[in-house]
Amino acid sequence: MGLSSVLVPYASYLRVYEPLAAFPEPERGRWYRYAAAGAERTAQDELRQSLADLLPVPPVPVPVHESPDAFVAVVDGVTHICPWRTRLRGWLALEELTEEFPTAVLDAVLPKVVREQAEADFAAWRAEKPENADARPWIRSATWHVPVRWFTLFDDSEREYEPAGAGESKQPVMRYRTPMVQARRRTARGLRVLKDSLEEGALIDGLVDVGRWLEEFHPRSLVELDYGGLVHVISPERLAEDHSATDVADALAALRDGDGDRAGEAYERLTDRWRAVRELQYAS
Repeated sequence: MGLSSVLVPYASYLRVYEPLAAFPEPERGRWYRYAAAGAERTAQDELRQSLADLLPVPPVPVPVHESPDAFVAVVDGVTHICPWRTRLRGWLALEELTEEFPTAVLDAVLPKVVREQAEADFAAWRAEKPENADARPWIRSATWHVPVRWFTLFDDSEREYEPAGAGESKQPVMRYRTPMVQARRRTARGLRVLKDSLEEGALIDGLVDVGRWLEEFHPRSLVELDYGGLVHVISPERLAEDHSATDVADALAALRDGDGDRAGEAYERLTDRWRAVRELQYAS
């Protein structure tokens, strides 16, 4: 059942790290002190807390309080912050679940009374302050795959792959990271190519949505695509050979040149790779 993937760590993440200057006071000061304290927080830390909330009966699908934690990245001497905002993301994820799965399936995982209380809490929170109504998360996630549109934001030269060290506890890492200006530029170029070459559809709509999300952040932010827990289900050999951003760039270049066959070949490489990953969620 696909819903089970919500409860396991096989997810990828698209994150925005904003410079400290992007945050208003007193939040800026709090993040400055947080980063200066050097308390390294990882995706595994966030995951452990999220899974712990699902153990009680009834489960807690959305944290009672907003997370005070964030990911920190220091690049060229500039400190960037990516707030977890776990509570907000929980509410948004619950909205997506109610649209994606039948009521009977949802009732088996999250009782109706639990969902209704979470929905009421979200509505009250949005009405509490004007800025809450349009709040957006700094992190997006996808289970059992990386959405094709996310790769549009990156170049293969920005790819970082670190396999797990032999006999060490170090976790494998697969990620891309780029300046916001580059992510926005590539998104705009990709949209122009797709709109000139294809009919309106999910691929274009998805990239439009990502582009609008990026516009919400400071222009000197960093954008990161992290394979997250997927590195534990994809073999090291396949990770080493995975150049999905190149495949997306090749497909877009071929479409721009009017070469449908070459675009189809690049897209087929991409879809075959991620179809194999998605099928793992049904393996026993």
